[in-house]
Amino acid sequence: MGDHVRRSKRKRADYLLRYTRDFPIAVVEAKAAYKTPGAGLGQAKEYAEILDLKFAYATNGHGIVEFDFITGLERKIEAFPTADELWLRLHGGEVPAEVESGHRLQPYYLQPDKRPRYYQEIAINRVVKAIVERKKPRILVTMATGTGKTVVAFQICWKLWSSRWNLDNAYRRPKILYLADRNLLVDDPKDKDFVPFGEARHKIAGGEIVKSREMYFAIYQAIAHDENRPGLYREYAPDFFDLIIVDECHRGSARADSSWREILEYFEPAVQFGMTATPLRDDNRDSYKYFGNPLYTYSLRQGIDDGFLAPYRVHRVITSVDAAGYRPTKGELDRYGREVPDDEYQTKDFERVIALRKRTEVIARHITDFLKQTDRFGKTIVFCVDQEHAEEMRTALNNLNADLVSKYPNYVCRVTSDEGNVGKNHLSNFQELETDTPVILTTSQLLTTGVDAPMVKNIAMARVVGSISEFKQIIGRGTRVREDYGKLYFSILDYTGTASKHFADPDFDGDPEIITEIELDEEGAVIEEEIIEESPADPGEEDIESGPIESEIIDSPEAERRKFYVDGGQVQIAHQVVYELDAEGNQLRVIEYTDYTAEAVRTLFRTPEELRAHWAHPDERLQAIEHLAERGIDYRHLAELMDKPDADPFDLLCHVAFDAPLLTRRQRAERFQRKHEDLFERYGPEARDVLSELLEKYAEYGLDEFKLPDILKIPPISERGNTAEIISLFGGADQLREAVTELQEHLYLA
Repeated sequence: MGDHVRRSKRKRADYLLRYTRDFPIAVVEAKAAYKTPGAGLGQAKEYAEILDLKFAYATNGHGIVEFDFITGLERKIEAFPTADELWLRLHGGEVPAEVESGHRLQPYYLQPDKRPRYYQEIAINRVVKAIVERKKPRILVTMATGTGKTVVAFQICWKLWSSRWNLDNAYRRPKILYLADRNLLVDDPKDKDFVPFGEARHKIAGGEIVKSREMYFAIYQAIAHDENRPGLYREYAPDFFDLIIVDECHRGSARADSSWREILEYFEPAVQFGMTATPLRDDNRDSYKYFGNPLYTYSLRQGIDDGFLAPYRVHRVITSVDAAGYRPTKGELDRYGREVPDDEYQTKDFERVIALRKRTEVIARHITDFLKQTDRFGKTIVFCVDQEHAEEMRTALNNLNADLVSKYPNYVCRVTSDEGNVGKNHLSNFQELETDTPVILTTSQLLTTGVDAPMVKNIAMARVVGSISEFKQIIGRGTRVREDYGKLYFSILDYTGTASKHFADPDFDGDPEIITEIELDEEGAVIEEEIIEESPADPGEEDIESGPIESEIIDSPEAERRKFYVDGGQVQIAHQVVYELDAEGNQLRVIEYTDYTAEAVRTLFRTPEELRAHWAHPDERLQAIEHLAERGIDYRHLAELMDKPDADPFDLLCHVAFDAPLLTRRQRAERFQRKHEDLFERYGPEARDVLSELLEKYAEYGLDEFKLPDILKIPPISERGNTAEIISLFGGADQLREAVTELQEHLYLA
């Protein structure tokens, strides 16, 4: 697919009025003087609702119209109210003591690139308000992965800690506990976002009891009771903490059947603030029952629409054994000489009941080919069934990318619980913006949550995910946007039907840019056969409290094995289709990729002549390519799919959309030479030779060969001198550019 993707245009208010630097209170929309004062009020009201503000204003510079969301009144006013007037009106004319105390107005701690976004400000202000008003002992915020829950948690803690809020109102600094179920989820915040707390920080670990700090971090396992310990949490009085923050609260102690639930119940006097990325589902209902309805929700769809989260493309890839099932031959023996039970094995069984090495290798080959077509250094996470499967996948990917592994030994790494500190180092390097390797991480459960890796461009699903909550956590690994590094979208490679199943859920809150479905044989060639839709079964409950279920790698033939290992046989992979969401956004329609392309081309360009007019000029051609890319169309991908690598992109698109003859680049170049050989008589012989060499480059390699000045540095053109000397053959840079543009325009003349 192409490198371009649609991003929703961000909304921008003309003016935002703030009571203090960090407390917005009203929005103003300004229109031209010739318009009425209220012309922008609808827009101002829309922005005010988005920003959770109670006052909206519109003006044309001569008059002002106000809308008050508290009273519902709209009126014309002579002048804008003062900040203090709005502050009083916001609180019904009398500011409560808990507001006067300044907790809500405490400034943010501003860190580089950490200024809270508008939705984070809403979450922060709502939570702080709820805490200081003491009306809700339990608070929940739902924010999609990648939208900065940790930033929100930090600023809430900073406001309360700096303003010396606490439950007994003694104006001492509060004691806060940040609680999660994995070391990664507490170590990252403690060592990064929460660094400004300095010596106030302390991680409860190793049985050590420290009560002199104010900002505590812990995982449940470190303080919960087990057969050896009565429960470290009981070393602290029930009212020791003023605030407990529960990160990824849908996973741990908020579950009704969790043995960790007693920790929250023990610290019942504290305000408890839960954070989750997953909206209410059957599998996280207990969390919502415990914390109540979210005080604020910011969804994946909102994040994508606002341009803060990366949109995604979904490639559904089906191997032949996933499509038709796998059945062993009679008496077939596995790797260790055991007879494989006669049964019909499906996607849900692979790597759980039976391990098919060929299937793993075919998936690894497809991932490798995908990276070769897009970006071989595009950071990729491959989610496997268990640690053993992750190791098999790592080996296959390593061998398929040996040319890069020879230069970068850590190009492919496995990161699971077995790796310990080595795995942590690989993960740390993977998360860094400036590091090249590792490029590919294979894992099972360890990286499903809490991994902030902003440059992840590809998520490969090689295991079934039955829970939509877990699925959304997994794809959240790719949702970070880094425009400064060129990361604007990410791809999901779905080998198990997980994405197709969950994207068809009418309650899912983020639609894919485009979904493609592919089957390939083991050599990567397209095969034509019926697609059999999967309904993946739930892979089983995850043992959250003791960590994910991950198998050990067993090499000893005498060891007890929990699955059968088949190394032989053939596995094939398919043809490509495009999935689109219907008008209601909750159903998928399926059309061939070529038909989808034809529809897109005809939507943008009504006739071949209209497409030709845009394609002939380089600048307009770039716009046309960009418009097609916004609809998920890449002419390179189309050429590959149709097995027409030598076709000119214009002719390829016209052939698909308008049934026009299909010319190769060589045929176009030869036709140009026959019809327009005298076009450049105004230039000298050497300049004409340069243009002829450019045309030959195009015929052999494609449109990229017209890129100036890069092409001037490549033989045989570069043999005519340096860039300046070649430009002088045309009389200057403008004349060279004009000649190359004219060449391209005549290249596409009928």
